[in-house]
This record gives sequence, C-alpha cells and structure tokens, in this order.
Amino acid sequence: MSLKSFHVFFIVLAVLSSLGFAVWTFTMGGAELASGPGALGVTSALASIVLAAYGVWFVMRKAGRIII
Repeated sequence: MSLKSFHVFFIVLAVLSSLGFAVWTFTMGGAELASGPGALGVTSALASIVLAAYGVWFVMRKAGRIII
C-alpha cells in the first residue's frame, strides 16, 4: 500500500470514527445530551466535516503531485 493510499484510507477512517462518535452522543438522549457529551458530539461532527473537506482537497490537489 502506497503512502498516498494509506493517507486517504486513514482520513476516511477518521471521518467515519468522528461521525460515529457524533451519532452516538446524539442518540444518548435525556439529560446527558445537555451536558458535556452534547458539546463533544457537535465538536466531533464539525471535525468530521473538516476532515472530509481535507480529504477532498488532498485527493484533488496534492495526491497528483506526490510521487512515492
């Protein structure tokens, strides 16, 4: 596995993990959501959006330039 494909795989794995954590915190429900886990879920959802944007940017711009 090349370094480029490993990087793309790792970014996809990070996006899925952060989305999974966000879904988990949002499905807790009740009083737990109003406290810390709700804020962590929002932060995780935003992080997954940023990671997905970075993954698209990497594939579109950088992946063609890296020769390994």
